[in-house]
Amino acid sequence: MDFEDTPEEGKYRAQVRAWIAANAPDVDAIPPGERRYGEPRHKATARAWQAAKAAAGYACIDWPEAWGGLGGTPIQQAIFNQEEVRAGASFSYFMTGLNMLLPALLQFADKQTTDRLVPPAMRGEEIWCQLFSEPSNGSDAAAARCRAVRDGGDWVIDGQKVWNSAAHYADYGLLLARTDPDAPKHKGLTMFWLRMDTPGVEVRPIHQMSGGADFNEVFLTDVRIPDSQRVGDVGQGWKVTVNTLMNERAALGGGSGLSWRDIERVARATPGVDRAVLRDPAFRERLADWYVTAEAIRLLSLRTLTTLSKGGVPGPESSAGKLLWSSQTQDLSNQAVEIQDEFGVVDDPAYALDGAAFQHRLLFSPGLRLGGGTDEILRNIIAERVLGLPGDVRLDKDVPFRDVPTGR
Repeated sequence: MDFEDTPEEGKYRAQVRAWIAANAPDVDAIPPGERRYGEPRHKATARAWQAAKAAAGYACIDWPEAWGGLGGTPIQQAIFNQEEVRAGASFSYFMTGLNMLLPALLQFADKQTTDRLVPPAMRGEEIWCQLFSEPSNGSDAAAARCRAVRDGGDWVIDGQKVWNSAAHYADYGLLLARTDPDAPKHKGLTMFWLRMDTPGVEVRPIHQMSGGADFNEVFLTDVRIPDSQRVGDVGQGWKVTVNTLMNERAALGGGSGLSWRDIERVARATPGVDRAVLRDPAFRERLADWYVTAEAIRLLSLRTLTTLSKGGVPGPESSAGKLLWSSQTQDLSNQAVEIQDEFGVVDDPAYALDGAAFQHRLLFSPGLRLGGGTDEILRNIIAERVLGLPGDVRLDKDVPFRDVPTGR
C-alpha cells in the first residue's frame, strides 16, 4: 500500500492547509486556565470554528450530499483532520455527535427528524451525548435496564445512565432503553433521541481527580417522549448501538492529544542528572517504543480508512487502535510528569509546563481505558474476531432478559 498522497490528494491537502491557516482560531489567545474542555471561552471558540467549517463545506466532508455533506471521500476527510490537528485547531465537542451518533440517526431515523436535527449539529449550534452505559451493566451495553414503556403514542422512560461525556452541556442525547423484558437481552432494546432539558431528565456531573467534570450521571424519571423520537424499529436498538460503537472505536482508535513528539520536545529542554533527558539511553529506548506504537496506530487507522473508502464498516482494527492509543497515552503522560521531577506536581496552567497539559492528561487517562470499550472488552474482540479464538461462554444470550440473574 502506498501511504504517500497522490497528486490529487496533495493538491487537496495544500488547499485545506491554506484555508485552515487563514481561518483557524488562535487558541493561544485563550488564557491558560480557560483552555480546558468545558470552559465557556474554550467551548465558544470551538463553536465558532465548527460554524466556519460548516460555512466552507468542511464540517462533514465525507458525508453524502443528501446528508448535508460534500460527498467527498474518507481520504479527504482524513486529510482535513490531519491538517486540523497539525494546526492545533482540533476540538472534540462535536465528535460524539458527528462521528458516532448522527450517522446512525441518518441511517435509521426518518428524514423529517434528520432534516431538523443534523444541520444545527453540523454548524456547532447543538451538542450531542451518548446515553448507553448504566451502573449495572459495565461494558455489556446490551444489559441495559433503563426501561421504556409504551403509553398510547408516547414512551415513558425510567432508569439511570452513567459516564456520559458532555451530558452536562449537551443539547441532545441518543438513549438506549429496554422495551421488551421478555425478549433476550440483545433483542428487547430500542433506541430513542431526546432533548436533555426534557422534564424528568436530571444530569449530575461526576468530579474527577483531574479537577474536571467531563462525565456525568443521568437520571430519568417518568420521562415522556413521543414515538416520533424513536430511532429505528422497536426491538432493533442493538443494531443501532453496534453502528454507533463501531464508529466510536474508529474515531478513538485514530489517536489524538499528546504524542511522542510532545514528550521529545519536553525531554530535549529538560535537564537530567548530567545532560538533557533526551540524551538518556533508557529514555530514548522508551521514546522508540512510543514511536513504533504510534506508527502501528497510524497504520491501523489507514486500514480503517481503506475499509471506509470501499463502503465498508470499521472492523476489529478499530479496537486494536483504541487499545494501543489509550494505553500509550497513560504511559507517555506518566513519563512526561516524571521527567519534570518536583515540578511535575504543579498543575496550575499559569505556571506548569505546557499549561499543565501532561498533568491533566495523566489524571484523565484512566478514563480513556474505559470509554469506547474497556481494555478487557477490546482484547476479547481482538481474540475472537482477529485471532479466531473461542468466544467467552455467554449463558444469558438466549434467555428472556427478565430471567437473567442479577446477582442479588
